[in-house]
Amino acid sequence: MRDATPTNAAEFNRYLEKLERRDLLRFITCGSVDDGKSTLIGRLLYDSRQLYEDQLAALEADSRRVGTRGGELDFALLVDGLSAEREQGITIDVAYRFFSTDRRMFIVADTPGHEQYTRNMVTGASTAELAVILVDARKGVLTQTRRHSFLVALLGIRRAVLAVNKMDLVGYDRAAFEAIEADYRAFAARIGLEQVTAVPLSAVHGDNVMAASTRMPWYEGPTLREYLERAEVSAVDAGGPLRMPVQWVNRPHQGFRGFAGQLASGSVRTGERVRVLPSGRETTVARIVTADGDLPSAAAGQSVTLTLADEIDVSRGDVIAAATAPPEVANHFEATIIWMHEDALLQGRQYLLKLGTRTVSATVAPIKYRINVNTLDEVPAERLELNDIGVCELALDEAVPFCRYADNRTLGGFILIDRLTNNTVGAGLVHFALRRSQNIHWQALDVDRVVRSAQKNQRGCVLWLTGLSGAGKSTIANLVDKRLVALGRHTYVLDGDNVRHGLNRDLGFTAQDRVENIRRVAEVARLMADAGLITLVSFISPFRSERRMARELLPPGDFFEVYVDAPLAVAEARDPKGLYRKARRGELANFTGIDSPYEPPEAAELRIDTTRLSPADAAERIVAHLERAGVLAAPAR
Repeated sequence: MRDATPTNAAEFNRYLEKLERRDLLRFITCGSVDDGKSTLIGRLLYDSRQLYEDQLAALEADSRRVGTRGGELDFALLVDGLSAEREQGITIDVAYRFFSTDRRMFIVADTPGHEQYTRNMVTGASTAELAVILVDARKGVLTQTRRHSFLVALLGIRRAVLAVNKMDLVGYDRAAFEAIEADYRAFAARIGLEQVTAVPLSAVHGDNVMAASTRMPWYEGPTLREYLERAEVSAVDAGGPLRMPVQWVNRPHQGFRGFAGQLASGSVRTGERVRVLPSGRETTVARIVTADGDLPSAAAGQSVTLTLADEIDVSRGDVIAAATAPPEVANHFEATIIWMHEDALLQGRQYLLKLGTRTVSATVAPIKYRINVNTLDEVPAERLELNDIGVCELALDEAVPFCRYADNRTLGGFILIDRLTNNTVGAGLVHFALRRSQNIHWQALDVDRVVRSAQKNQRGCVLWLTGLSGAGKSTIANLVDKRLVALGRHTYVLDGDNVRHGLNRDLGFTAQDRVENIRRVAEVARLMADAGLITLVSFISPFRSERRMARELLPPGDFFEVYVDAPLAVAEARDPKGLYRKARRGELANFTGIDSPYEPPEAAELRIDTTRLSPADAAERIVAHLERAGVLAAPAR
């Protein structure tokens, strides 16, 4: 590595002691595309002498082969590692790099400027303590500059460097720098990002990066290096009361049962009284175990295994907290959501929510508003598109321990996961629990679904018929209903058209309205099944996610998905209501199969091919399946 070293043993030992006392700063570089983020980091690595000789040789060769500087050293190539990044001259993924100076060690996250990759910027910012926000001196503050700055403020970063880059391309003009600084500070004040230090620089030529520039004698502030070395940054969650999300129940043998995790905040000592949430049970800490032996205490950031004095039930996802200051527990929140997927966030759709080490089901509804990152106006919205930022309410299927994100990143930040693909689709920041989550409780009833089913000599269930319009769902459901009634069974049919005359008369046919349409019907079907009825649901229900949501409302074995399968050409040829003709003429928007997708079931209990089976034969096959499944026999009490 290119670096000067002490010349004698005494100097070397003093130098090592000094290095050992250095702290670590994590920071992020962000801003719009082509503002020079990767070049700046490459320059920091080069000028801080953090490169080995073979890295320098590779940089020189790559600069001649794929560089953008006409054969001169292209510092961005030190960071842009993907072939697509080098070919396009852009950053796509988050690149983490380590470097150090005599004063401090650094981990820097180089994040993409392209709007398409904003989700990667959020990933990099989630662990950063400081942000370097780059602006091209020729272009000034852009929409993506504002979006990244807003996200930085949302994610709890309080200090930022406004790095006005490419000053060489505006002749090192002071007026250009000051105009950009004034514009940015006005926006930063509105988002609460008040600790901003502006630095004019040229990453390509090194001006004001590691050393003061002779080309800008009018600038009297710190260089970027000086600021990064001196910035006072403390971990957001280091203080406060104990919070330790349990990651793993450590049970190597019958004589040991411990609970492993990383302290998200506060500290813990042996003998300290703690509370386990959400159960609320209290006990004391018996031991603090690590691979290197027991500790008398542990602090935020340490990963340990705690053993408890009492045998109480603790599972992954629970939180061990200070007994005198436990976090709240709730199942209904207001939160800011940053949407990071090409498919929009839809009101009423269920997602998996991971908060701390706990994963639960969550429904986003309603979306209160979307934030315009340019004006900061609150805009009414029914959905969030890629890179949108909105304030929403979330309803969880169970109560979880949480903190406000402003107080604790670990227990206040969450991600949303698509239930079918397991892709991370959004990130969120908890504001507060909604009061109604504390005021609404389940009322215990003595007469349950088993009693009501036994009364009817059958098992309450849901038979969910899905398929294209014209496939034959309603006809088959009607025949099954008649056949079951003839057998003396208790049934009810929820038909897509009939329900829209009343319960769902306020809904249209947009994607979000279709999600809400199915959510309401699924809840009604569940109540009817609880009443002991064999409930037939005949809905197109085009999305797998909502059909899965409906299934999960019922006990295992009480939901039967029936795919009434007819090719689009066959269904369109039947067209009993003339809807396909209207859709083809453009008179009917969002019609399934024409301009709105249908997602066929992947594991339906029954598939009915209506090109081969008559409606009567299909009905008999469904009734036979119910008999084999034991639905037509009284449940044991």
